[in-house]
This record gives sequence, structure tokens and C-alpha cells, in this order.
Amino acid sequence: MSSTGESKRGGFTSRVGFVLSAAGSAVGLGNLWRFPYLAAKYGGGIFLLVYLILAVTFGFALMITEVAIGRKTKQSCIGAFRSLNRKFSFLGWMAAIIPVIIAPYYCVIGGWVLKYFVDFLTGQGTAAAGDTYFKDFISVSSSGLIGNPMFWFGIYIVLNAVVVLFGVQKGVEKASRILMPMLVVLIVVVTVYSLTLPGALEGVRFYLLPDLSRFSPMTVLGAVGQMFYSMSLAMGIMITYGSYMSSEDDLERSVSQIEIFDTGIAFLAGLLIVPAVVAFSGGDTTLVQQSAGSGLMFGVLPKVFDSMPFGGAVGAVFFMLVLFAALTSSISLLETIVSLVEDNLHWQRRKATIVVSVGLLILGIPSCLGYGPLSFVSLMGMAFLDFFDFISNSVLMPIVALLTCVLVGHIVGTDVVSSEVKMNGHVFKREKLFKVMIRWVAPILLLVVLISSVADKFAIGGFVI
Repeated sequence: MSSTGESKRGGFTSRVGFVLSAAGSAVGLGNLWRFPYLAAKYGGGIFLLVYLILAVTFGFALMITEVAIGRKTKQSCIGAFRSLNRKFSFLGWMAAIIPVIIAPYYCVIGGWVLKYFVDFLTGQGTAAAGDTYFKDFISVSSSGLIGNPMFWFGIYIVLNAVVVLFGVQKGVEKASRILMPMLVVLIVVVTVYSLTLPGALEGVRFYLLPDLSRFSPMTVLGAVGQMFYSMSLAMGIMITYGSYMSSEDDLERSVSQIEIFDTGIAFLAGLLIVPAVVAFSGGDTTLVQQSAGSGLMFGVLPKVFDSMPFGGAVGAVFFMLVLFAALTSSISLLETIVSLVEDNLHWQRRKATIVVSVGLLILGIPSCLGYGPLSFVSLMGMAFLDFFDFISNSVLMPIVALLTCVLVGHIVGTDVVSSEVKMNGHVFKREKLFKVMIRWVAPILLLVVLISSVADKFAIGGFVI
């Protein structure tokens, strides 16, 4: 079954190709704009310590489960869950919906990154650092094609489609083999430069040295939420990539390497951004603690770069690495949707990629124009992009992950995963940890994250996360 299924379905040429592609999926905007903000908000070094502990326990258990399911079934998420238990077919559909919700607005943000990269590359960094520049851009206040977010959104969609059109080996894998090493080199270079700034040392101390007095239950919940957001879990991506993985490869080792890539990039992003913003603020950590998401990436950081020596060049390199990180993640989202269409509608890749890309372009219009021409429309008090982000990341993903834990931990049994990991004589070193996490610890943490995220959004019970 393995060789026939793999040749018909296509797959990665090697374990390295799988690791780089899956790591590329995991490494995205969550690492570069969400991790530094949360690290600052929840205590710096103590948050970092808690995150590292959870990554090798909670994150490992969820990721190896999804990759093993994909490799065992050789199907995307709908077929994979159906193969495990027909009563849980609905779970495959729930997982399939998530990338369809995320991909359009993620590509909108990717378009913003592309715009800022071009701005800094062409010497417009000072303009991009203006107080109202970002707001004017996303509200479509600027005239002309170049100032329109739809233009950059469209270009970004095309970049993704071109890669996915070439298939798993010549497209996704090849792009990841190029972009991931470049991303690592770029982030190391900019991080080293950031650490040389006057006043950066105070930010380094805050970021690296654990202070137990800063620990709280919210530190744990924030770390769980970030890791869940960052590692491409519960949206069918790791199942899809697992289905392309050779049955000969060491699954546990591969997942461990993906974790190292993902956590390492997040760590370096924090080491780049936190000290730089603290130096810009004259030793005050408040600015980075208060600057979440787009406010940090498109509001604060351009000002930081503009204040630096050689800031234009540094800003261009930084937004290039953010662009690479965004691309590797959005390519995986598009690949997952295309794979679902290929498996369930039996379309050829070219037709599936073109139709899906056009669909994402249409679905992304509300998110792209939601802060401008469509700002009069709100969903549950949120703009389109914020609503889609909340529904996917704070509601659907924890539910899918929770039900996956129930399915594997208590219905089909953990041996479904264990036997796949131990195939061809491989040793499952963290098997006991995996079983405890997937059966008991992960479901509890996921349920708490789900409840607290929803409660926080609607200001229920005083939750703050």
C-alpha cells in the first residue's frame, strides 16, 4: 500500500524535504509578531521557560498525532479521520474548514508584509514609519494602485499559487528548501544587529532571565495558546504533509526537528524584537508589552527601524524574512486546501490550484477591505479579519484538537499513533509522555484555552489572556 499510495499521491523526496516543508508551515507570522508580544506581556524569561517545557510535551503530542494519522492513512484530513472512525468523519470536515477560513485573511496580511518590504527596499521606510501610514493603507485612504491593499493581496495570492502549481516536490518542497535556510540566516543577522543597539541589554535581561514573581496561570495559558497557534495544528496541514511522508522515515525524529525549527525561530524573533523595542523606548518594556499583532509589526517596528543606523536596510531585510515566513505558512494552507479538492473532487492539480486561488481571492475581499470601504460592517463587534481570526484560532482549532485527543486517546486508542511511529523498527522514545499528554493533559489544557479565549473576547468572568 505504501509505495503505491505514495507514488500515486506524490510525496516529499526525503525526510529533510518533509521537515523543512512542515517547519516552514509552522514558522509563520505567529512566531514573528505574536510570540515576542506574548513573551513581553507574560513575564519575559518565565514565559520563555514555560513555552519551551510545553513545546516538548503538549506540542509534541499533538503534532506527532497529526503527522502519524496522515502518514498512516495517506489521505488529507477528511479521508484520514473517516478512515480512523466513520463516526468522526465530521471532525475531518471541521478541520478542513479551518484553512479555508484562515488562508484568505492570512494572505491579506501577507500582502501587507509584501507592501512594507517593497517600501523599505525602495527607500520609503521613513514614510512607512509615519503615525498614520498603516491606518491609511489598510483603510484604502491612499489613491492609486500601489497604495491599494487589494493590489498587494492579489500579488501575494499569485506567488502562493505558482509554488503550489508545481506540486509537492517541485513546488512546496523546493520552495521550503530555499526559503527556510534563507529565513534562518536573515533572522540571525538581524538579531545580532539588534543586540548591538545601545540600551538593548535591558531587553535581553527581561527576555532571557526567568523571574518567578512574574509567573501566573495566564503565563501557562498564553504559552499554550501561542504554541497551538504557531505549530500549524488542528487545521489539517500536518495531516496532509504527513500523508506525503515516506513510511521509511523516522517520524519521531522528524517531528522533533520541526519543533526545534519552530521554537528556534520564535525564540530568535523575540530576541530580535524585544531588545530592539526596549532600546527604542529607552529601557522601558511597556511598549512591546502593549503592542500586539499588526500594531507591533506595522506600527512600532517601522519606527524602531527608522531610528536605527542603516535602518532602511535593516527594515528591508526584516520584512524580507517576515515575507518568507508568511509565504511558507500560506503555501501550506493553500496546499492543504488543494489536496482536499484533489482527494474529494478528483480534480487535476492545475485546475484545483487555479480554482482554489481564485476562491481565496474572492473570500479575502471582506478582510482586505474590512478596515476601509467595508468598515461599516461588523461581525460580533469585530472587523471581518478579526472575526475570522477569532473563529478559526480561538474556537475551531481548540475544538478540533480537543476532539482529536478524544478520538485517539479514548476511542481508537493511542496504539494507532504508536504503531505508526515504531514502523520499520524505529523506537518511540517519548511514547509514555505522548500517551499521558494525548489522553489527559492536552484535553484539559485545550478546554481551558477554549473557555478562557471565548470568555476573554466577550469579557465574561474577568478572564484576561
